[in-house]
Parts: sequence; C-alpha cells; structure tokens
Amino acid sequence: MAVGQIDFPTMYAVKGIKLGSSNAGIKQTVRDDILVIEMADGGSCAAVFTQNAFCAAPVHIAKAHLSQNPRWLLVNSGNANAGTGKQGLQDAFACCAGLAGEVDALAQQVLPFSTGVIGEPLPVEKLAAALPAAVANLAESHWDRAARAIMTTDTFPKGASLTIDIGGHPVAITGISKGAGMIQPNMATMLGFIATDAKIEQGLLQECLNAAVEQSFNRITVDGDTSTNDACVVLASGCSAAPEILPGSEHLASFGAALATVCKRLAELIIRDGEGATKLMRIIVEQARDSGEALQVAKTIAHSPLVKTAFFASDPNWGRILAAVGRAGVENMELEKIEIYLGTVCIVENGGRAPSYTEQDGQRVMSQEEIDVTVRLGRGTASEQVLTCDFSYDYVKINAEYRT
Repeated sequence: MAVGQIDFPTMYAVKGIKLGSSNAGIKQTVRDDILVIEMADGGSCAAVFTQNAFCAAPVHIAKAHLSQNPRWLLVNSGNANAGTGKQGLQDAFACCAGLAGEVDALAQQVLPFSTGVIGEPLPVEKLAAALPAAVANLAESHWDRAARAIMTTDTFPKGASLTIDIGGHPVAITGISKGAGMIQPNMATMLGFIATDAKIEQGLLQECLNAAVEQSFNRITVDGDTSTNDACVVLASGCSAAPEILPGSEHLASFGAALATVCKRLAELIIRDGEGATKLMRIIVEQARDSGEALQVAKTIAHSPLVKTAFFASDPNWGRILAAVGRAGVENMELEKIEIYLGTVCIVENGGRAPSYTEQDGQRVMSQEEIDVTVRLGRGTASEQVLTCDFSYDYVKINAEYRT
C-alpha cells in the first residue's frame, strides 16, 4: 500500500558510477538482495549515519572506512547485522574484503551497509557467493534494479534524479532510498545512496549532504523509531566536464539546492510508503520563536499515535491535535494566539474551537489522501515542516509478522 500513484522516475546516468546487483538468498530468493556501487577513481564520498547507540556493525565499519577514499558501496537487504557484537564486525569486514578481492581493491575502500532483521548473524558465505554476479553486471543504467535490491518491507522502489547546469555543462544527481518502518529522523532513518558526476572535494560535499539531510530525511517520521542501520551516502565521481565546485561559488549554491531537492523527494517517498500508510500528512508549524521550537511542536504532533490513528479513521477528532500542541513543551505558550488548521479549515482560534468550524468541513479534509495540518503559534517568524503518515491496522500486522 502506498499513498498516491508512484512511478519509478527517469534516472539520469551518472558518469563514473556503476551499479550491479544479484540474489544471495539472504531472506528471500525472488529478487536481488545485494547491491554493489562502484565509483571511478579520483572521486569523493560523504556520508551521515544513525545516532542510535546500538548502531549496526556495518555502520561502525563504514565510519572507519569513510576517510580511506572509498570507491565501492556494498549493500545487503534481509539482514541488518545489528546487535551481533564482535562477530558482526568481523562479518561486515569479511564482506568488504570479499568485494575488494573481486575488484582488486583494498577492503578499506569498501563501505558496507545492511538492512533487515536485527539480531541475526549475517550469512557471509551466501553474500560472498553472490558477489561475482553483482560485479559482473555493473552498469551505469541499473538504478531501477539497485532500488529494488535494497528494499525490505517497502512496497515500491524509490528513486529521484535531476540534472543541473554547471559552467555550461550538465551534471547529474541521481539517488535511491529504502525505508518504510522504524522511521524517525535522527540523521536519516533509512538507507539512501546518491551519486553525482560533479567535481567537488570531500569536505565541501559533506557540508552539502549535511544541509540536504537536515531539510529532508530529518523531517520525516513514520513511527518514531530510529533504526540501528541508517545511513545516507553521496558519491561524487568528478567525471562530468563541468568545472570544480568551489567554496562560496554560485555553483555551490545551485549544487546544494539540487542535492536537497533529490533528498526531499526520496524522503517524501519513504513516507508515502510508510508501513500500512493510507495518508500523508504535512505538519506545518509557523510563527514560532525559532526553528527548534517549530520542530518541537511539529514532531510532537507527527509522533502522536492518537493523532495518526484519527487520520487513518478519517475522524475529525481535532482535540488530539490540540492536545499534542499543548504537551509539546513550549514555555509560556499563549493559547489565545494559537491557530490550528486542517487544510484551509480553521479548527482552533482564541484558545478554543473556531466559531466557523463545522464537523462537515473537518470531515471533508480528513477524508483526503494528503492533508496539511498548520499550527500558528503567534510567537515569532520561524517555520518548519515535518512529513508523516497515518497508523493503520496494517502497520500492526506488518510489524507483528516481521520475522515470520
């Protein structure tokens, strides 16, 4: 189930980036479950990782290898290799070494990523056996296959791609992501892999990725749970004919904005594919004193199970939104200044139910597939937006049966 009609987009090839996948039979044998991404020599790599204290073994290894000029990403779905202790670390490194052996590289040039069931040993032998086939089909055009290979409970492959002009030359930015449950932003709660043929040094690329993630993956939530395996990586091959992107240049601003656009689209697709989701909600908080205050209120609403189940039921039980705003922890909140809207329908003003509100108006909005909830705090000029989805019967069913 997904919110809206989602078609896999046209994915622009990225010069110097190839993708290959194969089936290792880690949890299923129907589709590919390992992915190899190769970057041409001389590129740069930036990444952000989960802040979960129980971060998975491949996250530890990827962090350690990030400074070693990595050129390959190795991803498996079906097993998270999390909560596996020292053996998990050894297994993650063994997978890196296995791929390095296939491509004549150092293990430290490989960043590993895993997603799937937590607490189960990684079947290294199965994964290693499938590596030659993945390497053999490396190609610039395999973005669709790559997006499918990293799926777990996702119901559709997620991709975003665009081109921009830098110095009279086209530059591609193309990315995929996966994620449907255990989604609560604290960096980026999912896996995301983005590639560009722009030429940009690692430190500047990291700054662009940090800014893009803050406005995209860190503004979504499905269920308030932060995964042990989250990571978002951007590879910049430098293979386009465009001039190098330098600090303070106009090209840096346009590149950063384009990268953020791709990240925002990938983040929205995750919410549209939230486990059991039937609706997408944009929680918009305006007139806050600062960004932190606006986010605090938006996330309190977006995380509320009572609010999310009311949306699933199309029940205009707006009191649950009011209650979430009130418990968000905003100091010295002046209730008479607060306005709350469902779509364009004002439901709260002057400290209580808006005189113009009718149950029919509320019902009309709540029956829609995409709903904006706007809260105006009347305290300042800052605003923020968080994307979330409803809680349905299927969310419980999917997660109750996740390991069966």
